[in-house]
Amino acid sequence: MPPVRAGGSRALALAPALTLALMLGPLAAGLGGTLLPAFGYLPALGGEGFSLAPWRALFAEPGLARAAQVSAFVGIVSTLISLAAVMAFCAAWQGTRAFSLLQRVVSPLLSVPHAATALALAFLIAPSGWLARMVSPWATGWTRPPDLLIVHDEAGLALVGGLVLKEIPFLFLMTLAALNQVDADARVRLARTLGYGRMAAWLKAVFPAVYAQIRLPVYAVLAYAMSVVDMAIILGPTNPPTLSVLVLRWANDPDLALRFQAAAGAIAQLLIVLGGLALWRLLEMGIARAGLRAATGGARMTHDGWGRGIALLPVAAIVAAVIAGLASLALWSAARVWRFPDALPTRWTAANWTDNAARAGELIATSAGIAALAALIALVLTVACLERETGRTHTGSLGAERLSRALPLLYAPLIVPQIAFLFGLQVFFVRIGIDGTAGAVVWAHLVFVLPYAFLAMADPYRAYDPRYVRTALCLGVSGRAAFWRVKLPMLLRPLLVAFAVGFAISVGQYLPTVFAGAGRVPTVTTEAVALAASADRRLIGIFALLQAVLPFAGFALATAIPALAFRSRRGLQVR
Repeated sequence: MPPVRAGGSRALALAPALTLALMLGPLAAGLGGTLLPAFGYLPALGGEGFSLAPWRALFAEPGLARAAQVSAFVGIVSTLISLAAVMAFCAAWQGTRAFSLLQRVVSPLLSVPHAATALALAFLIAPSGWLARMVSPWATGWTRPPDLLIVHDEAGLALVGGLVLKEIPFLFLMTLAALNQVDADARVRLARTLGYGRMAAWLKAVFPAVYAQIRLPVYAVLAYAMSVVDMAIILGPTNPPTLSVLVLRWANDPDLALRFQAAAGAIAQLLIVLGGLALWRLLEMGIARAGLRAATGGARMTHDGWGRGIALLPVAAIVAAVIAGLASLALWSAARVWRFPDALPTRWTAANWTDNAARAGELIATSAGIAALAALIALVLTVACLERETGRTHTGSLGAERLSRALPLLYAPLIVPQIAFLFGLQVFFVRIGIDGTAGAVVWAHLVFVLPYAFLAMADPYRAYDPRYVRTALCLGVSGRAAFWRVKLPMLLRPLLVAFAVGFAISVGQYLPTVFAGAGRVPTVTTEAVALAASADRRLIGIFALLQAVLPFAGFALATAIPALAFRSRRGLQVR
């Protein structure tokens, strides 16, 4: 039976190349546009020849070493904590009711944008935050906020905490997908029959196979954490800030000469990330050797009740922290008078929302429009690529090995630090005349939306049973009609989930919006991050809450639409 095609075979044949061009083209152009100014070549700003002057200026910058050190520390430590917490929780609780319950609670947290998470944490842990208010003065004796540097601490610990809040849900969902591919239950059962405890059985029999599946997402997390900008502005140290924030300052400085130094700093950030990835690889090799010795050592570790209790704490804590932080944002957005140390506002008002309704409406419309367009384009390209892949796999002309080799390309925009190529991408957009337009912002968002949309859609699409389409063909419908009337309706749920994932990713983009929009395309994310430096908590609460609500709305629609569409089709309902 020949493969079923949605449309013309020529269009499908071009889909993979077009997708790679749209995703990797800006990446390559951006890296090139950053590398040349880093060595003094940018004719538009007077750089007619190559030189090492930008690097000399960069190395002469006070605080550079400290900024680079904090960036590396924050990235490696937050990734280690997040990965260890997820693996320990899965080892201790996989297959239990608690695991299923937390799986339902943790998954929605992934949709909360990074900036909203950072602001929620800041509102919670600041000296005048909700935590201090709830225990004051009866437990602390504080009648005014204590003089403690918690947010913006010099070591970057608050930033580590914020990143952990976002990385644990992401790695947890990646691990869930990997568990289905390695038959974890069978592995654990076999190890348990040999006398191993629950955690020892999982760590020795499942963890090596799972980690091989999630290695690239872990690398993406590490690279992002070492170069994050929006969360670093909200939670990170300020004097000096992390290297990525320093580069952003230079790139936006009115002194155009600093663009060369910014480009050099962006390349330095890329080198630091590559160094971090190399260090992580060495760490992997060391853990693999130690794990091999532990696996063959024979220790059963049957008394692991205390370990299971400890493993539950980090995941439960991040759920509680995010929910409490968002609740704090909501309280501030409706507070008229909320003095320290009151646990709740003493006077409430709706004026905070009504006074800013017009501005909020404009930002929501812009954010939702850009996100919907980027997610839709990403979804169409993803389906076209998967349809092309499915057809060629059926004919045997594209094997699993080739697909495996192509997979790392999906992660390229996620592993390369944003600050390392967005500076050059802005130069590219200026050259082609779209800098500062909504189209440029959509394209820049698409670079980051596409990988997540593909990851969300790939497994359901590849798992689709082709016998449904073959049955339709046997009943006399064309291949195109079978695709549109049988296959896509049956895949409606994963299609909408992939769209919601892409929508959420786009809403949370800060740096791509700043560079591609050139400050002329404000969104709720750029507004929330800009307000983070202000003292108006009511305004911050409003826009941070809006930033968190938009992705929730996308996921709510992705859940509600299939429920309505399939209400009379029992076989397509989720029970």
